[in-house]
Amino acid sequence: MLGKKMIRDILKHKAQFISIFLMAFLGVFVFTGISGEYIGLEVNVADYYEETNLADGWIYSPFLNDLFLEQVNLLGPTTQMERQLVVDSVGNFENDPEITLHFVENNTISKFYLLEGKPLDINDSEGVWLDKNFADAKGLKIGDNISFESEGYVIEKEIKGLGYSPEYVFHASPYSLMPDYDKIGFAYMSYKAFPEETVPYNVLNVKFEDSPDTFAKLLDYRLNGYYSTFVQQADHPSVYQFSEEIARHKMMADIFPLVFIIVSMLMLLTTMTRIITHQRMQIGILKANGFKNSTIILHYISYGFFLVLSGSILGLILGPILIPQIFYPSMIRSYSLPVWSSAGNMTFIYLVGLMVIFSLAVSYYAVSSISNERPSDAIRPKAPKVSTSGFVERLNIWKRLSFNFRWNYRDIKRNRMRSIMTVIGVMGCSALLIGSFGLYDGMNDTKEWEYGQINHYDSKLIIDDNTSVSQIDEALSDVNGAKIMEENIELETGETNKLGDLLVLNSTDLITPTDKEKNKIEIGNDELSISQKMADMLNVGIGDTFEWHIMGSDKWVKTKIDKIHADPIKQGLIMSPHKLDELGLNYTATGIITSQHVNKTYDGFKTTSTLDDIEKSWDELTQTVWLYIYILSFFACILAVIVLYNLGLLSFTEIEREIATLKVLGFKSNALRRLLLTQNLIFTTIGFILGVPLGMYVLNLMWSSSGTSFYVIPSLTITNLLLSAAITFSLSIIVNLMFSNKIKNLDMVESLKATE
Repeated sequence: MLGKKMIRDILKHKAQFISIFLMAFLGVFVFTGISGEYIGLEVNVADYYEETNLADGWIYSPFLNDLFLEQVNLLGPTTQMERQLVVDSVGNFENDPEITLHFVENNTISKFYLLEGKPLDINDSEGVWLDKNFADAKGLKIGDNISFESEGYVIEKEIKGLGYSPEYVFHASPYSLMPDYDKIGFAYMSYKAFPEETVPYNVLNVKFEDSPDTFAKLLDYRLNGYYSTFVQQADHPSVYQFSEEIARHKMMADIFPLVFIIVSMLMLLTTMTRIITHQRMQIGILKANGFKNSTIILHYISYGFFLVLSGSILGLILGPILIPQIFYPSMIRSYSLPVWSSAGNMTFIYLVGLMVIFSLAVSYYAVSSISNERPSDAIRPKAPKVSTSGFVERLNIWKRLSFNFRWNYRDIKRNRMRSIMTVIGVMGCSALLIGSFGLYDGMNDTKEWEYGQINHYDSKLIIDDNTSVSQIDEALSDVNGAKIMEENIELETGETNKLGDLLVLNSTDLITPTDKEKNKIEIGNDELSISQKMADMLNVGIGDTFEWHIMGSDKWVKTKIDKIHADPIKQGLIMSPHKLDELGLNYTATGIITSQHVNKTYDGFKTTSTLDDIEKSWDELTQTVWLYIYILSFFACILAVIVLYNLGLLSFTEIEREIATLKVLGFKSNALRRLLLTQNLIFTTIGFILGVPLGMYVLNLMWSSSGTSFYVIPSLTITNLLLSAAITFSLSIIVNLMFSNKIKNLDMVESLKATE
């Protein structure tokens, strides 16, 4: 019998209960969907690293002889090692693609992952195992021949296998933000495929049980001066880039669904409170007929239990299936993994259990106030709330205020829970909108700052390693450009160690460093400037000193900071050739920048890229962020519609008798609609104002998870405020219009009947 009653109640108040169901569904759906996506990435890449035995670190040294290996082996009893010769080469294609060659000793650490063809044979001197993405871009297949030119050697081999490498999950050239597989690739070969009998190994892949920092200290203590660089796994460019991508997705999963979950519980509380208040007589009759308090309580808490449980289970099922398919297509263009699948953990079950427990607690709180009443008391209508005059109502200005305002003020006072609930819902909507539009502004601001205010060149020519001075000077004169030096560096202060970029500039206006207010700054010939974010990460400032070295060189230099610049994308150091020479380091130009549009490649130069190409790469790299923006905006609007409609309906039901009374007294439907619209706009205004700081907090969390490369100062623009306000208030007005017919068709006789 009570089960039938529950079904009738749910059908009678279906709008509110559907809202609760949807909010529970959306909270779990978004959380499990985004979490399933990033957990899937973590699981897939961890399995990939384990299967290929990704190195814990890479030691770069030209002295990888038996004595060196013996010394490394003494650093730990479980240290595993494998030597490789890693060199750059140019493929024999029209566009001269750069292909990194790996001549491996036994393919046991950071192993080549086979997708097609035969497994890598360490005794095969005629075969090459090629990057699958590069092969697809060039239309190559198993059995084709390919030739490489590297350091004076021409190496021609037969393609025996196609696959991936754990060191190239993310693989982009130093002068491009996105992988361009038509221009870049990698290949693995046996050490026996090297043209000379003696292989000049230059990289030692190592596995160890100690922490990377401990291993690095032991390595430096025993072999200082015999190696140039040690790169930990976490600092490897591919590992680091993919880890940052996962971190951004994790942030979304942790923050975004929280709003829906909180709102769904508050909606359940207000809905159940109203139902129980309206069913006092029924509860009294049930008590009088012998139903126990526990039976009545169980009956009412089952409303929220079944709705929240069913919504949560549906979200649990659909979230990990649907949402990852939104993100994966754009990520597959940037990253190379053999498996792309979602995954989950017990957190999903815990969330569903927690929501069900909250629903039980909320429903119990709503029914507990009447469950202990005597049947004779419960069967009577609940005494109306006594309205007392507050401070505002005693002011002289009170009588001058419009009836509309005074009526709404008193209605809000009588129904505080509903009012708070509406404000919180609007807060969540406006916060998500401000966060999403702030992310949009930040992305555009970053692009404009980097490629409009800092970089003014049109083309960049990348100098090859063996280019002669005459070839550089000839191209420099032809394009009327300026030489620059760009290198990867390692910076250290105290216990903090970071990787960054070095930019050595001649006097030129084609690159103009700026401060964090985006004002141009001058860096003198004898000055060194560090980027603001790098300074923050190293906890240093002007006048402080730190140590750094160019990757591939074992010469560390101690330097004082003269200035601090700000760059949204590249973090590191800027100085002049004179300052570099003063520090005892050699200036070697790596590129030429020019204001001319260059569409050809000069002899001795690897490639030519334009700023337009780089901007396109930026747009591709940030596609996932645009998905965030679209999803945030979409669900923010859904949140606003559900909350405002549900609470508007709740409000209308609660004041139905008052509305009918006003209609009897001669108030027209338009005047009554204005009453409800005024209240809606008051709640929307308060919620929006409170949502602005919450939105900035969400925006700060988003940018703080963007990784160590990006430096963005979150800002709240007028456009963001106006657009967020326009959407929020428009939704509020639209929802209010939905109740027009309810007011027009209100049965005044039925509404004004006294309780029988």
